[in-house]
Amino acid sequence: MLENPQIKLKPWGREIWFAHTDKYAGKILEIKKGHRYSLQYHEHKEETQYILKGKARFTYGELDPSGTPDEFETFGQNHENLQEKILSEGDKIDIPPYTVHRLEAIEDTVVFEVSSPELDDVVKLADDYGRKGKGNDEETDQKLSNQQ
Repeated sequence: MLENPQIKLKPWGREIWFAHTDKYAGKILEIKKGHRYSLQYHEHKEETQYILKGKARFTYGELDPSGTPDEFETFGQNHENLQEKILSEGDKIDIPPYTVHRLEAIEDTVVFEVSSPELDDVVKLADDYGRKGKGNDEETDQKLSNQQ
């Protein structure tokens, strides 16, 4: 459980973790205009994102959970697998496990996110900043945020 909010610097902006219990998590994502987070999916984590401020391009597609790791890794390279939707203030998206997704800020964007508690459950398929693989690397994120 968090006693105080935690700020996690990212190369695309930052996350403010304001809740993390064994049942749920809450974050605020601040994505800078022209930046985007990784094309990614979660194996267990389920989340809902609400656009509090700004405008963003949401890219998404559904993985078959019975697929192979190689199929997952190449999924995002085939743009026919992915759809796009423009989200504005007041829009929300539900992201179940094995949904490939990414948000790109068309203008500075603030996102309110609630999720199941598996905050390290992320598999990065493509990333503008060279990050890849499973999990989060806070040290790398901080270094990359200082370069932006």
